[in-house]
Amino acid sequence: MRIAVIGQSLFGQEVYKELRKDGAVAGCAIIILSLSPAATEAEKDGVPVFKFPRWRLKGQAVQEVVTQYKATGAELNVLPFCSQFIPMEVIDHPRHGSIIYHPSLLPRHRGASAINWTLIHGDKKGGFTVFWADDGLDTGPILLQRECAVEPNDTVNTIYKRFLFPEGVKGTIDWNQSAEALHNWIRGNDKVPGAWAEVDGQKVTFYGSSLVDNGTAVNGQPLEIPGASQPGIVTKSGLVLFGNDGKTLLVKNLQFEDGKMIAAAQYFRSGSSAAVELTEEEKTFAAVWQSILSNVSQIEDSTDFFKSGAASMDVVRLVEEVKLRASSCQLQNEDVYMNTTFQDFIQMCVRKLRGEDDEEELVVDYVEKNINNMTIKMPHQLFINGEFVDAEGGKTYKTINPTDGAAICDVSLAQISDVDRAVGAAKEAFEEGEWGKMNPRDRGRLIYRLADLMEEHQEELATIEAIDSGAVYTLALKTHVGMSIQTFRYFAGWCDKIQGSTIPINQARPNRNLTFTKKEPMGVCAIVIPWNYPLMMLAWKTAACLAAGNTVVLKPAQVTPLTALKFAELAARAGLPKGVINILPGSGALVGQRLSDHPDVRKLGFTGSTEIGKHIMKSCAVSNVKKVSLELGGKSPLIIFSDCEMDKAVRMGMSSVFFNKGENCIAAGRLFVEDSIHDLFVQRVVEEVKKMKIGDPLDRSTDHGPQNHKAHLDKLVEYCQTGVKEGATLVCGGRQVQRPGFFFEPTVFTDVQDHTYIAKEESFGPVMIISKFKSGEVDDVLRRANATEYGLASGVFTRDISKALYVSERLNAGTVFVNTYNKTDVAAPFGGFKQSGFGKDLGQEALNEYLKTKAVTIEY
Repeated sequence: MRIAVIGQSLFGQEVYKELRKDGAVAGCAIIILSLSPAATEAEKDGVPVFKFPRWRLKGQAVQEVVTQYKATGAELNVLPFCSQFIPMEVIDHPRHGSIIYHPSLLPRHRGASAINWTLIHGDKKGGFTVFWADDGLDTGPILLQRECAVEPNDTVNTIYKRFLFPEGVKGTIDWNQSAEALHNWIRGNDKVPGAWAEVDGQKVTFYGSSLVDNGTAVNGQPLEIPGASQPGIVTKSGLVLFGNDGKTLLVKNLQFEDGKMIAAAQYFRSGSSAAVELTEEEKTFAAVWQSILSNVSQIEDSTDFFKSGAASMDVVRLVEEVKLRASSCQLQNEDVYMNTTFQDFIQMCVRKLRGEDDEEELVVDYVEKNINNMTIKMPHQLFINGEFVDAEGGKTYKTINPTDGAAICDVSLAQISDVDRAVGAAKEAFEEGEWGKMNPRDRGRLIYRLADLMEEHQEELATIEAIDSGAVYTLALKTHVGMSIQTFRYFAGWCDKIQGSTIPINQARPNRNLTFTKKEPMGVCAIVIPWNYPLMMLAWKTAACLAAGNTVVLKPAQVTPLTALKFAELAARAGLPKGVINILPGSGALVGQRLSDHPDVRKLGFTGSTEIGKHIMKSCAVSNVKKVSLELGGKSPLIIFSDCEMDKAVRMGMSSVFFNKGENCIAAGRLFVEDSIHDLFVQRVVEEVKKMKIGDPLDRSTDHGPQNHKAHLDKLVEYCQTGVKEGATLVCGGRQVQRPGFFFEPTVFTDVQDHTYIAKEESFGPVMIISKFKSGEVDDVLRRANATEYGLASGVFTRDISKALYVSERLNAGTVFVNTYNKTDVAAPFGGFKQSGFGKDLGQEALNEYLKTKAVTIEY
């Protein structure tokens, strides 16, 4: 590379000497105003030295001088401590621009006397800045800064000789730095003019840098980077570079001297480090572009399809014409949207034709089990940035089958560093990746494809749900998995229907104004879900979150992680880009807390207990006032009037309590039965309870499976013991089933008084609490039903439509069921009042939880 060193100081001489020592520098021209140490050193080496009396005359560049300068063929200007006014014709001429060393910590002090002002102002810290020169050598993008303590007796000479001179020489050109410094250098140059190195005899420029976790094992092919502390490694994720502190950064893209850019992960593909060269046949693809972009005189590598006027119909035409010319090159519309320049598009097509663009293989370390007449394959590691990886330190825990109490497998246990990695991946995917740039309709297609894959694997998902959470298989198939699939399909359809509105404003005269709103995604969203519906709770929140255009870091319940990890695998196979979905099994105290506190998380959606919800809300407020939605506890009242349809009231009343073993947030926590039918209702319920088959959830005849985990089983036993002590009548049940596993009998209490513990607190289990109310006292039973801090759901059974509407209006709950119960639907909003939380899952309203509204006003 030819570098022009412009300046006349001793500092310039040392920079020149360092450049000559660096084998990456192919040539050097010293350009000075007078004799200098740099010129003397250069002349010894036979390097051209140009001595100009001045660059400008009366504010204008001296053209003769500029012509001589351009003849040097400089590709980069290095201006070490240069205070002259260099013409912009010189500053902008090299293809890599001009960098300048400045002896202060910009923006604190500027100008030639910057060191003096550091001392005059009594600054405690001094240092230097290397930046890309702008007009008049003003500050362009900053490449790096170094600082030092200013000692009490420092002078200009001492601080210059002790730090600014020696460290400045190294800092200007040294690639042997910490990982963070390398990262800052690369991102500071991205996209123009680029940070580069000589690799395999050719100049390679690095783009798309991100810091990565230092504890992650790096597997791939080594690549020598001259001047680096150790070789880089080409991995399937990109090029990993090592700082001299042992920490790492990841580079996503590389560009070669001929302008071709490739993914860093493809460096060694096809035995060539360069981008693919086209055959004559392959070059005919240019004719397709030319026929569509008839307004463009010549198609060049830099020609942008859309900036040249192409529209969505032209995308379809382009895809179809390519298929006609090369049937093996099967493109999708999103391929065009993601490769908008001719260079990117043609390289993508050719790689597809040559079989070099196969999707990266997803590596999954399955735990396999032959169960339920099938072989289920379960991922058990964390899912971060499109890969299954071990937790920091290889930490794991055992997930337990509640049917027999035996361990299913070891699952990776996420640590704080894993959370930070996942959030970083989600942030990059949102801000820099395909997802944030994707057409909403294409995003919807990917989500719909994910739903299709879930349907293909529904039996496997339901089986995993049964052994991990104790859900009865048939219920898991219909509800846990079936409704999850429906949810993703529903929200896939919303992707291209998210829109704002135009608003007439009053402050219009005397000018004209247009005000409109835009609905925009939040960014990185954290989702924390409970153990009662592991997959369905994931779907309810994640589907809306993705449809709105966000990226996700999800923490499943520690005791039920397996369907979430299987979901991650299916999402990757559906083609969702890396980083869009990240799954972190782990403890709430560690993973959930870090997500609540993390400054890069902009929204947190939580389903769980009111106690934990309050804690999360506080943490989210203190950290960065992140948006929160909470679906919390419930003590849902169900009022059954004497004019109900008795058979239906009994059947639905039982379902309202015992559905999913009572592990149901909207379960009827207390039934109010009119006194004239109370005894008959209790008798009918007990008869039906005694018929319920308790057992293996994979047995198709099982009605009632095990409770989810041992700690919850113990709480149910304690809950029922409390009810007995409070004087309620235990009609049936109330005991742990004496067999392996965590089984608890369906239980019925009557004569429950309003002030007692079991009348106020939810059991979250198969415990029916029945109280009487007097005939005709509708307002009184409503008062009793609403006398709770919860407000998630409620229900009423009556044939009297006027009474039903009256009661439904006055029940203080987010959902009211009339002559039915548990009838949730993907199109109907779901969420509670009071201490049951706020915000909605499902329906159009759920999208608002993951969107922000921006108002734009234009005067014209």
